[in-house]
Amino acid sequence: MSIFGRLAVVSVALVALSHLPAAAASKADVEAQFRKWVLSELRPEAEKNGISAKTFQAAFSGVVLNWSLPDLAPPGFPPPKERKQTQAEFSSPGPYFNEDRLKKLAATGRGFASQYASTLRRIEKTYGVPGSIVLAIWGRETGFGAAKIPNSAIEVLATKAFMSTRKEMFRVELIAALHILDGGDVAPADFKSSWAGALGQPQFMPTSYLKYAVDFDGDGHRNIWTSVPDTLASIASYLVEKGWQRNRDWGFEVTIPATVSCAQEGPDLAKPLSHWASLGIDRISGKGFPSGEMKAEGMMLVPAGRDGPEFLVTPNFYIIKEYNNSDLYALYIGNLADRIAYGSGAFQGAWGDVGKMLRSDVAAMQKALERQGYDVGGSDGLPGYKTRRSIGQWQEKNGMKPTCFPDASMKGKLK
Repeated sequence: MSIFGRLAVVSVALVALSHLPAAAASKADVEAQFRKWVLSELRPEAEKNGISAKTFQAAFSGVVLNWSLPDLAPPGFPPPKERKQTQAEFSSPGPYFNEDRLKKLAATGRGFASQYASTLRRIEKTYGVPGSIVLAIWGRETGFGAAKIPNSAIEVLATKAFMSTRKEMFRVELIAALHILDGGDVAPADFKSSWAGALGQPQFMPTSYLKYAVDFDGDGHRNIWTSVPDTLASIASYLVEKGWQRNRDWGFEVTIPATVSCAQEGPDLAKPLSHWASLGIDRISGKGFPSGEMKAEGMMLVPAGRDGPEFLVTPNFYIIKEYNNSDLYALYIGNLADRIAYGSGAFQGAWGDVGKMLRSDVAAMQKALERQGYDVGGSDGLPGYKTRRSIGQWQEKNGMKPTCFPDASMKGKLK
């Protein structure tokens, strides 16, 4: 998950922590419990997992709890209040694609494409992932390595493994982090992460590092903190291991005729691009689809329903989503990659003024659709493709023009 995408959450978390009891003795007691936990629970588990005593001692030298992190649930403190799902979640996706930011990233990315041309050619030959995709992810995650990553990874992961709302997940990541240190790829002093425990320039969680990080500069170490070749190749390695298809694009912005239902969206409704083209779906640029893509599978994607840009995407789009499970993130990477590779610009379709509904209202719609037998992918208040598709199907069944997106006018009708 992107370090930039989490910044807003940090401020919320800091406000929440400001309401914690101020008594120094309480925090001191938790610190004492933490030290006991490290020695009596974590150290035996690390030893059982093959971590050397020397590595463990070096990793925890000077480590204390980081009380500034979000999503903490310190023992003996009041549990964090569960936030109600009533906030307006769905403002227009347009601001996510900040044009000034994208232009700057694209310009910087083109510079790095030239600077690291030989490395990127080797990566493309080895992994089959276009250099522009790799550069786009690097740019989106850490601004091509310019973002400051100041946190001790062990301190972050240990704090969260001891007293976060997802302790078990972070305990697994903490053990993985100790394996990284034990392998000698990085020294404890250089072992830096985001506030969520994501490591280095590609922002890998420790378990992902162990699976996907590679030594591409040949120095004997997998270094995603300061080695650009290792960083770029590790991103490509991740995508390939997740299923990246060589010689395929990520997707195309298209125009979908009004006569073609938007309720055909989703990776489970894949059809050859030639089928979609036969329905009158064309690239918005006016160019034809690449001949090599026509027999291959593509999927309709309408992230804002009929009130936003429309796409045909390939399975590689969903591989990008493995990096960050968000349609908008994957579209951002695809758009930025196209800008770097071809000098293209913003999506031509306009993002409409959608998304003024409350998440709780969307969840109520989802439950109503479920009662009628529709598969909305869960009533979580998030309008994913199954919800958008179900809305379109319901609208068609009830004689309405399908928009495939939650709308306030539906609330009185969909019960």
